[in-house]
Amino acid sequence: MAKITREDALEYHRLKGKPGKIAIVPTKPMDTQRDLSLAYSPGVAEPVLEIEKNPDDAYEYTSKGNLVAVVSNGTAILGLGDRGALASKPVMEGKGVLFKKFADIDVFDIELNSHDPDEIIKVVAAISPTFGGINLEDIKAPECFYIEEELKKMLNIPVFHDDQHGTAIISSAALANALEIVGKKHSEVRVVISGAGASAISCAELAISWGVKRENIMLCDTKGVVYKGRKEGMNKYKDLLAVDDKGHRTLADAVKGADVFYGLSVANVLSPEMVKTMAGDPIIFAMANPDPEIRPELAKEARKDVIIATGRSDYANQVNNVLGFPFIFRGALDVRAKQINEEMKFAASKALAALAKEDVPDSVIRAYGGEPIKFGREYIIPKPLDPRVLLWEAPAVAEMAMKTGFARKPIDIDEYREQLAYRQGKSEQIRYFFQNQARASGGTKRVVFAEGEEQKVVRAAHQIQDEGIATPILIGRPDIINAQIQSLSLEYQPEIVDPSNFEKFEQYANAYHELRARKGVTTAIAMKRVRDVNILGSMMVKMGDADAFISGLTYEYPDVIRPSLRIHHTGKGSGRAAGVYIMLVDDRVYLFTDATVNIDPTSEDLAEIACLAADYAKKLEIEPHVAFLSFSNFGSTPHPLSEKVSKAVQLVKARRPDLQVDGEMQADTAVVPEIIEERYPFSAVKDANVLVFPSLESANIAYKLLARLGNAKAIGPILLGMGAPVHVLQTGDDVNDIVQIASVAVMDAMNRK
Repeated sequence: MAKITREDALEYHRLKGKPGKIAIVPTKPMDTQRDLSLAYSPGVAEPVLEIEKNPDDAYEYTSKGNLVAVVSNGTAILGLGDRGALASKPVMEGKGVLFKKFADIDVFDIELNSHDPDEIIKVVAAISPTFGGINLEDIKAPECFYIEEELKKMLNIPVFHDDQHGTAIISSAALANALEIVGKKHSEVRVVISGAGASAISCAELAISWGVKRENIMLCDTKGVVYKGRKEGMNKYKDLLAVDDKGHRTLADAVKGADVFYGLSVANVLSPEMVKTMAGDPIIFAMANPDPEIRPELAKEARKDVIIATGRSDYANQVNNVLGFPFIFRGALDVRAKQINEEMKFAASKALAALAKEDVPDSVIRAYGGEPIKFGREYIIPKPLDPRVLLWEAPAVAEMAMKTGFARKPIDIDEYREQLAYRQGKSEQIRYFFQNQARASGGTKRVVFAEGEEQKVVRAAHQIQDEGIATPILIGRPDIINAQIQSLSLEYQPEIVDPSNFEKFEQYANAYHELRARKGVTTAIAMKRVRDVNILGSMMVKMGDADAFISGLTYEYPDVIRPSLRIHHTGKGSGRAAGVYIMLVDDRVYLFTDATVNIDPTSEDLAEIACLAADYAKKLEIEPHVAFLSFSNFGSTPHPLSEKVSKAVQLVKARRPDLQVDGEMQADTAVVPEIIEERYPFSAVKDANVLVFPSLESANIAYKLLARLGNAKAIGPILLGMGAPVHVLQTGDDVNDIVQIASVAVMDAMNRK
């Protein structure tokens, strides 16, 4: 990561629009007098009366259920100490941004100008009706323990001091995985903790929940080892971890023979010489920020067998609290938890540990430089930018809240996980739609992949099988595919078809010869061509050995579609195949067609393409509003090109009176209802979602520009009108794209049955 300068940081906060990092935006329309009457007087009276009768209705009629207070007095600002309440505001705003970005939770940051813990408790309790949860932040120990304890007794909403519990949750997950890698058990290891503040004590307690023995934890503060009988610098929280030990008094004494070092103190307190005295395969979590207790390069120089994590993003294994608090609060808020108990924290930690063992999405790999990311010494904890954390951690917290009786609103966890995915955008909704439809087949549909040796395909096939979407078949050399599976540490064995050693080769060659004999294909040519993976895969569908075929990751589009059309032709009742892209623009869904197959379609072709796209929209549970696009609006510019489109419109209207269709019209006319209402009120389509382009050239340019410059999400191409379920990938597709197209292919196969 490039170095961030002081000027960079100040400019980021001061400029780029408004000062600061957060703002408030309305969530309801505020455009008319009626809107204002509903939003304020007299409309607000009704929910006021309802909430008075039933306070829980505040969750139904206000933002309370998705609003968290981030509260600080600035006495322990990250790495900077006591800088005052006002100086803590940039950090608290930053916390609010992370809540919103990662878990879609709204935040008010509240900076309290007080060092009196009782005053802080009184103020927070007084403002608590506004919020669904309280996040305490950057409050020094031991006051932070007292404040949290008292507020938890007083309030019926989650109160969570992130400096204590966040680091504990993340580091405990990392420790569980590190111990698994080195073959040690929690109950056997000796842990030394440098630091005795809020996070240090919480880390110790959660490690005990994981199975570390209390007597095997040694806490060290600025006075040395915390032991029984020590008078100086002690408090009741340190007393709980004081050891009965007469031989260890310094940090250097403590780390000799230790298996694990937790650093929650200051920079450079752990020397390379100390590291050399630790047990075999030492685990070091140097979490002081911005400078760790020991830099990873120094630790690795001292011990080649070390596993090390820090709090920094420019090293592997970042213990970052953003992996915890947004998702813990998300799960707690969504079941209206009374508090965040120890079991919920432990569940969050277990979810993170489990996620680190899963295959990492390509989007995450790209975000971190493009190098492979695989469970091991350099990857023991999920990356902060991994979108799956929300889908794993929040449900784990919510489920545990229900199991322990702390939830006031029971939910279905499977449905909840899907709802969380929807929060991540329209593309996730579409992805879930495809995959849920495909899973209805029970995973029985067999999907054959031409490029079975490609790592992305191997990873996608594992996910497809693991999630019950389909049964994958990989075409390729078994030794290459099995080597990929082994290198990826995947535990599954797909069906593999080797083109050079296929037991049905002669049968397939004869069948292909029969299909193509009158197209100049001799028996000898058929024997040769059937070894081509794009012909072999398509023939497997033809011969009933597979239900769908997918290729194109490393092949050009025509190399896949031409052989398949020669084998399967177009579907029953279809004279044309066409390619459609699903374009996701904010919360809107559009179908663009045809961007892949027909270069210069006739009016007849356009009419058929439009019908194929409209029918596919219905399968997606979208009511199609079909607009034929041109440079002309309803005959405003007579020209053979616009007349071609106008003729296509008339053909569809005559053949399919059930469809809402109109044109020819310009692109902005099609998608901006106000233009239609003001200038063309006669139009049968006022807000189009199926856009039929006059040529492949225009459709291809439009979808690529929108995807690149308009930040739209493109899903596809999805082939329509084919005689069999054949679908084409794009060069550069990632694993999620492949899984998505496989789901589309399974849906296609199911619909044909």
